[in-house]
Amino acid sequence: MQLFAFGINHQTAPLDVREQVSFPEDAMERALQDFVGRRPVREAAIVSTCNRTEVYCSTEKPEEATHWLADFHHLQARELEPYLYKLPREKAVKHAFRVASGLDSMVLGEPQILGQLKSAVKSAEHAGTLGMLLHKLFQRTFFVAKEVRSSTEIGANSVSMAAAATRLAERIFGDIGEQRVLFIGAGEMIELCASHFAARHPKRITVANRTSERAQVLAHRFNAQAITLNELPEQLALHDIVVTCTASTLPILGKGMVERAIKARKHRPIFMVDLAVPRDVEPEVAELDDVFLYSVDDLADIVKEGLDSRQGAVAQAEAIIDSNVINFMHWLESRELVPTIRALRDQAERYRRHELERARKLLAKGEDPQKIMESLSNGLTNKFLHIPSYALNHAAAEERDDLVDLINRLYHLHRPE
Repeated sequence: MQLFAFGINHQTAPLDVREQVSFPEDAMERALQDFVGRRPVREAAIVSTCNRTEVYCSTEKPEEATHWLADFHHLQARELEPYLYKLPREKAVKHAFRVASGLDSMVLGEPQILGQLKSAVKSAEHAGTLGMLLHKLFQRTFFVAKEVRSSTEIGANSVSMAAAATRLAERIFGDIGEQRVLFIGAGEMIELCASHFAARHPKRITVANRTSERAQVLAHRFNAQAITLNELPEQLALHDIVVTCTASTLPILGKGMVERAIKARKHRPIFMVDLAVPRDVEPEVAELDDVFLYSVDDLADIVKEGLDSRQGAVAQAEAIIDSNVINFMHWLESRELVPTIRALRDQAERYRRHELERARKLLAKGEDPQKIMESLSNGLTNKFLHIPSYALNHAAAEERDDLVDLINRLYHLHRPE
């Protein structure tokens, strides 16, 4: 078994591809068990966010593992292949460290990915697919991320997706204080967006969610109104800014619903930010006049503004990561020797038990203990030296010198001059 990671992200695949292979939270456990159950995979964890879908696993056959991702989502492997990256062993370790440290994010240094990685680990634990290898990898990953963030300025002046959405709304409307804002969803991303928009004191804030209880909690925090998703057709027209990020596998806002809202608003514009993957808003909505629709990929240019202050910390962060990759690989390589060391010890233990049992029988017969001890030590010596002696005596000419050097190293011997 070897460590292997594969997946797609915002750098290798457009949004319409990423949303085809995303994993809803309620499907994660089933997916992990399917992966481990149907492929030559011993351990697995899946990271699925708006910017990436990545699979970390322990497998003997990486190619079969990558085919599973397409199969699970009812795609042809060739459709996914151009966008897929495959990372064996130390490349997988380095990638995990970089992702957790915010170096591989659309927003350099953004902190949300660390929480998403921790959620992925919890899902794998619940599914029973997190073994010793991945547990060690992610524990080290979280340690490295903490070290990078505490030792460098990688997170300074962070420009999050939430901040970018707020900034874009201000470009379109000028003063958000005169606008009515609707948030659809009640997860971490919506909570972050609500914090940024609420700081601008909009005229009204509404939170819509599938379950009213979660919406009520968030609404109370921001002095907002809470509604259910069923109320969206009537409520949409009352809002100027819409930010949505749910775990729905199907669009929540269709073209027809938005068309009716625009008509009811007498064509006053609506600014919409869809941060969900898969998307919450049908792409066709962007064709409507008076609608400004932005997806996660559309926010990339805005996010890149203000990153210069963090670029100087990248080299420092990469040095920390490289050092930790070396340490982790030393641990991994030592673990790979465990079966051989265990087999060697088991064989020595069999020799010991055999000679000890023989000595006990002789003692029971009343034979001389001194002679029995001598026989015991000779028996063990002969057994331990038989295999290397046999190997030397039967070695081919071309391998004899290498074998002699190896045995000298193993037993700390010195060749006579």
